[in-house]
Amino acid sequence: MNITIIGTGYVGLVTGACLSHVGNNVVCADINEVKIKDLNSGAIPIFEDGLGKIINESVRQGRLTFTSDIKEAIKKSDIIFLAVSTPMNKDGSSKLDYIMKAAEDIGNNINEYKLIIVKSTVPVGTTISIKNKINQKIIDREEKFLFDIANNPEFLKEGKAVNDFMYPDRVIIGLENKKIKNIFKQLYRPFSMNHEKLIFMDIHSSELTKYAANAMLAMKISFINEISQLCEKIGADVNNIRKGIGSDNRIGYSFIYPSIGFGGSCFPKDVNSLKKQFEEQGINSLISNAVLEVNELQWRNFTQRILSKFNSSSKIDRSVSVWGITFKPGTDDIRESQAVKIIDKLLDSKFKIKVYDPQGMESAKKYYKNSNNIMFIDDKYETLVDSNALLLLTEWEEFRSPDFTKMMNLMNDSMIFDGRNIYNKSELETIGFAYYQVGVK
Repeated sequence: MNITIIGTGYVGLVTGACLSHVGNNVVCADINEVKIKDLNSGAIPIFEDGLGKIINESVRQGRLTFTSDIKEAIKKSDIIFLAVSTPMNKDGSSKLDYIMKAAEDIGNNINEYKLIIVKSTVPVGTTISIKNKINQKIIDREEKFLFDIANNPEFLKEGKAVNDFMYPDRVIIGLENKKIKNIFKQLYRPFSMNHEKLIFMDIHSSELTKYAANAMLAMKISFINEISQLCEKIGADVNNIRKGIGSDNRIGYSFIYPSIGFGGSCFPKDVNSLKKQFEEQGINSLISNAVLEVNELQWRNFTQRILSKFNSSSKIDRSVSVWGITFKPGTDDIRESQAVKIIDKLLDSKFKIKVYDPQGMESAKKYYKNSNNIMFIDDKYETLVDSNALLLLTEWEEFRSPDFTKMMNLMNDSMIFDGRNIYNKSELETIGFAYYQVGVK
């Protein structure tokens, strides 16, 4: 199949790379000429496990190309994926300017029948609005080109996106025209070899399915985090509670790990957008509000525990080390990172901070380019020299089994604030660390 992906962000690149990897001819198009130039020179703008390998392989075999010529990319395609960013407005709604501009481009340049697939996360009703925009542009041109439109939301976890695309749990397809089901069956057949993965439904339901899925996962995170706040007050251990409820197969262990809260480009944006969609229908989404409120309280509560410890003694210098600044491991993404929020608050409180992260350093350096009290160190142990506390904020694998004796010898004061609960409390206290976990008094 000849496929065009409009948008070379996270979703667009992964989608284009994976579709080309199984034999399709794919053009990834973007109006950002600098990004396209970088991609054509072999520079991948995001870190995602396995992505660079399949992009380079597909480019070498001629199945994947990158262009800023949107007009030509549209004309040469049979299928067009819209994978344009839909960021959050200040009021929590989704900013649709970019995707509607892409719809205009399609309407202005469509030259024959196309299947247009909305891959971007969009509020309910947007896919039909895109269809109407394209139709209007065709009418303005006094042409009569036919096209079909569908909604095909992505369910990609950053850090595991290539694997998620290649081996999906399910593929949601929202349709108007049921006659095009076979096109999708052919398109996704390489990813459904073991059993059928496609779930067809109406477009409104497919749009809402995306929001409902992310809101449900965010809700599980906020639930265990709210329980952790109670644990810290009454002396219970949230780690034991997680085991107690996770062993119930109706609940399961996924997304009930206590932490400093969720971040990234999806959960905060999607829960806020869902909340806004409720409001537009005159409904107050109690659950969405609670999920967001708990998530805000969680990082603030963790930060306050750090501040309280340092405020209790004027002898402790406000010098701390941070391991992990990305919103999760496996990515270089610091967008809506809880770690960044904690660091910002500590910098406001006159802390001096040394940071190490396996992948997020370059993004963080740009974000903190005007901050004087933060340093970025290329070795995790070097951040600990003369430090009075370690803040573990992202659970990268390389942080799981460090040399605690070496750490103690490097630090001035042996304190660890673990925002991901990855260490053993009794083991660390036996060594001599003061160890503070989420949800443990």
